[in-house]
Amino acid sequence: MSVSRGKRNGLRQQIVLSGFGGQGILFLSRLLAEAAIAGGFPVLTSETHGMAQRGGVVVSHLKVGGFESPLVRAGRADLLLVLKEENVALHREFLAGGGVLIVNAPVPPDAGPGVRVHAVDADALALSAGAPHAVNLVLLGFALARIGGGTAGGFFCAPGEIREALSRRHGGGGSRLDDALSALDLGIAHGT
Repeated sequence: MSVSRGKRNGLRQQIVLSGFGGQGILFLSRLLAEAAIAGGFPVLTSETHGMAQRGGVVVSHLKVGGFESPLVRAGRADLLLVLKEENVALHREFLAGGGVLIVNAPVPPDAGPGVRVHAVDADALALSAGAPHAVNLVLLGFALARIGGGTAGGFFCAPGEIREALSRRHGGGGSRLDDALSALDLGIAHGT
């Protein structure tokens, strides 16, 4: 990955998030963007969600660092986060050589040469925790723990920064925040 932890304004990371409508791809994208802004990073986002309300494919692009265009070009993403395994075939082309694929799947799918694949059955974990709507946060927590956050070679942010962003989004407390943090922590626990 091309993450540099030197000067904050020197960091550059390109992330593509993929799933189906209703899975919380746009929520994850905004959460990550808020964490980047709070961390002092420039950030650009773009999303495609045409038929999302009917369960169609949703794709979100997130660029952290000094970029001019919000769209991630094919072969340039450092990280591809996929909430529906079948979307790997649709969006694998975005990953750069040496990129990381984090996928919601019981077993790691074949993503081709040069891709580091990490899989977790986030659906099953969220369901067993009684929070089937929180698959997105389980997958994010898993990704943060598995590839690291706030370090070279990992996410631009650490789990604590995501917790803070969740707290800001949910007004600082309440059961929604508790549920969100529990889902994130569940993913972290399975990523270590």
